[in-house]
Amino acid sequence: MTNPRHIAVIDIGKTNAKLALVEAAGLTEIAVVTRPNLVLPGPPYPHFDLEGHWSFFLDHLSRFHAAHGVDAISVTTHGASCVLLNAEGGLAAPMLDYEHDGPDDLAGEYDAIRPDFAETGSPRLPAGLNLGAQLHWLFKTQSGLGDRVAHVLTYPQYWGYRLTGALASDVSSLGCHTDLWNPYEGRFSSLVNRLGLAEKLAPARRSSEVLGHLRADLAKRTGLSPDTPVSCGIHDSNASLYPHVSGRQMPFAVVSTGTWVVAMAVGAAPVPLDPARDVLVNVSALGQPVPSARFMGGREYEVIRAGSEAQPDDADRDRVLRDRVMILPAVEPGSGPFQGRHMRWTSEPATEGERIFALSLYLGLMTDACLSLIGAQGPAIIEGPFARNADYLSMLAALRPDGVEIAISATGTSVGAACLCLTHARAPETSKVRQGPAADLTAYAAAWRDLVQAG
Repeated sequence: MTNPRHIAVIDIGKTNAKLALVEAAGLTEIAVVTRPNLVLPGPPYPHFDLEGHWSFFLDHLSRFHAAHGVDAISVTTHGASCVLLNAEGGLAAPMLDYEHDGPDDLAGEYDAIRPDFAETGSPRLPAGLNLGAQLHWLFKTQSGLGDRVAHVLTYPQYWGYRLTGALASDVSSLGCHTDLWNPYEGRFSSLVNRLGLAEKLAPARRSSEVLGHLRADLAKRTGLSPDTPVSCGIHDSNASLYPHVSGRQMPFAVVSTGTWVVAMAVGAAPVPLDPARDVLVNVSALGQPVPSARFMGGREYEVIRAGSEAQPDDADRDRVLRDRVMILPAVEPGSGPFQGRHMRWTSEPATEGERIFALSLYLGLMTDACLSLIGAQGPAIIEGPFARNADYLSMLAALRPDGVEIAISATGTSVGAACLCLTHARAPETSKVRQGPAADLTAYAAAWRDLVQAG
């Protein structure tokens, strides 16, 4: 793929769907539009508004092209998701929301057929967070679905299919705790045959491959050239990782922050991974296994913040550190390194500023726990909205001996996905977080760990 000037990126997170236009020369977003990624209640079950997204994307592709020109298209989406197509290429069933707890009703049946963690690097997760559990539940509960399904596409490639007509899955989406992929051998897992999907699951391709070119009818509708290349697409956490993997010396870790906070260790010495701690093996855009751990940090932030715009002052910080005002995990108990535990305050914060400061420290401590579980070495590079939270960064920098860095050039899922369209992706420039006096923070962290260990 020759280097384009402007790359349109379809970027669907769990909370919002976004179309961004990235200027390749500076890797900057020059236009962005978003819409909520609403979950429709059903029937037949909670599902995503794919047609609403499609109209939104096509409308704004036309506008971006008219204003700036669009030379290539890339796609990145949240994981734990797929789309089921019938033989005519339409939906065989609505796209299930992975947070729906329906699959838990058949957990015993599914556990009897799913591969071991040693084969897939995929931990057993609740609801539909294991894509294999979604598929098992759908085929068991939706009458005739198995016969209607002709193709199973991982989520980024569904949009690629609608843009190009080409069918594929991608290694990074298959490697996102699906139970469907063996990351060590780079092939489908034994579960694919057990689910009867050997002929239906679209072939796996590298994320940076050209999936195809824009369909002629869509070119006419949007004004784009029918020669516009469309990348295969990538899982969103791996989109954040991609520029670093392509251009940075190992070892290092990348922490992608958003609804999910995902810590990924690149080039670190192997350590035993505990699937009970929401530790897993992701797969990079290059097809390489990447030990990872995660928690729903963005969701936890919004739950505790509860709409507050308060900013802590020095008095708030002093009291939280002095009196050990702490959040103990987990705000979202269904995932993360402390699954099954329910959050509590060690003491109630006296002000909104104290609440927000303690929340930032909690998120830093949870991130450090994730990095420790995967044996991360080298600097930890923070991507996404948490990179703007100075208190979060200070706590993390106090705990990571190899330092914490934030990008000073544009980063994140949209820019990472845009890099799939470039001949050579360069590593983003970063700056090191300067750590001031850290004794109070490290003492606070030690006390937090003791309380967590005590249960």
